[in-house]
Amino acid sequence: MVAKTALITGISGQDGAYLARALLARGYRVVGAFRRTSGISVGRHEELGISGEVELVDKELLEASNLRHVLNKLKPDEIYNLAAQSFVGLSFERPLYTSDIDALGVLRLLEAMREVCPGARFYQASTSEMFGKVQETPQNEKTPFYPRSPYGVA
Repeated sequence: MVAKTALITGISGQDGAYLARALLARGYRVVGAFRRTSGISVGRHEELGISGEVELVDKELLEASNLRHVLNKLKPDEIYNLAAQSFVGLSFERPLYTSDIDALGVLRLLEAMREVCPGARFYQASTSEMFGKVQETPQNEKTPFYPRSPYGVA
């Protein structure tokens, strides 16, 4: 039986590392995508004992051609997008960059999937910042968005 391939963007973050460990335990081939301009930090992978098991590939959510190339090379069965510019304060200083990464970057990734691996399953991580000034607790699928920052909007 051939192992499923999972691509995780944002692999160097806490959630990416724990997701990688869980998928590896289920027999997946795990490929972690990182932004080439920031490098890769594998400290969490070392702590979890998975640093030698995760393959790494550079990707850039700002470049559609790069995303198509990565997906064409890997042919992933599942894609977990955990990558984002997630600092709320910075989103006020750099709202266009935040929107380009967090909103349009997702669109570029989905378009690349549609073109290269349309059968792949996709997971998009999001944030409670979408709800912003919460109108009800707990939130659910019907709770309206009321974002209070460019990050929450993106």
